[in-house]
Amino acid sequence: MKNLKYILGIVLVLNLCSSVLAQEEVKKVKPTAEEVAAKQASKEYKKQLKDLTKGSTTTESGLQYKIIKEGTGEKPKKGDMIKVHYTGMLVDGTKFDSSVDRGEPLPLKLGVGMVIKGWDEGIALLNVGSKAKLIIPGNLAYGARGSGVKIGPNETLVFDVELIEIMEVPPYDVTGKDSVVTATGLKYWKMNETEGTSPEKGQMVFVHYSGFLLDGKKFDSSWDRMKPFNFNVGMGRVIKGWDEGIMLLKVGEKARFEIPANLAYGAAGAGGAIPPNATLIFDVELLKIH
Repeated sequence: MKNLKYILGIVLVLNLCSSVLAQEEVKKVKPTAEEVAAKQASKEYKKQLKDLTKGSTTTESGLQYKIIKEGTGEKPKKGDMIKVHYTGMLVDGTKFDSSVDRGEPLPLKLGVGMVIKGWDEGIALLNVGSKAKLIIPGNLAYGARGSGVKIGPNETLVFDVELIEIMEVPPYDVTGKDSVVTATGLKYWKMNETEGTSPEKGQMVFVHYSGFLLDGKKFDSSWDRMKPFNFNVGMGRVIKGWDEGIMLLKVGEKARFEIPANLAYGAAGAGGAIPPNATLIFDVELLKIH
């Protein structure tokens, strides 16, 4: 009988927990378009929005912004890689996301649709170092679909943003630096030296790079994608010049490789970007060894 009471007690607790969880799930459901429209028509909402937009500038698209602190750096251009700190809120102050809370600014490529339209437009108005408030109408945010469980259809969003930096990655300048040519014909310049470790055959490495033809034309870049490339070094997963060159570096070191065709893509070339028998230039940075 005691065991039966014990089991019934557990069932009761589990049922109670399930009921609470179900109620919580209901609360997490995204607001409907009708609910958002009703909220936006309320006097309280209109007052909140009026207070937020007081002293703001309205662009032709309907974006409203206020400069809180004027930065002294350059303004970013379309295609620039930038870092931004932000906190995103609804008009009533409900916070739905924040890079500040995570302690890590958001990297993005500006003006190419990686973010909502209001961001692409608003961030381009700022100088590096500027802090601003962006009030973004639904059509420049997530539109009729909303996002997650907090951002309903056609929701106006408020962002406190700070443009941290423009992340320029120009080609390495090897003027005046000594080069080394290996026995295979690989030529390389080290841009710096560190106390890091060098990778061993089979280890996974994480590398940032840009690839150029001899005429300076760039054909690929992990920096442009803002995503390092990883592979197991020395296993034939990449061109021979890379397998050899990366193993000459230590973590944290940057180098330029000049890779002859026989250590690159040879007579076949690669796609439409790399012609047959092309010598390739790679600017690389060894980020870490897994």
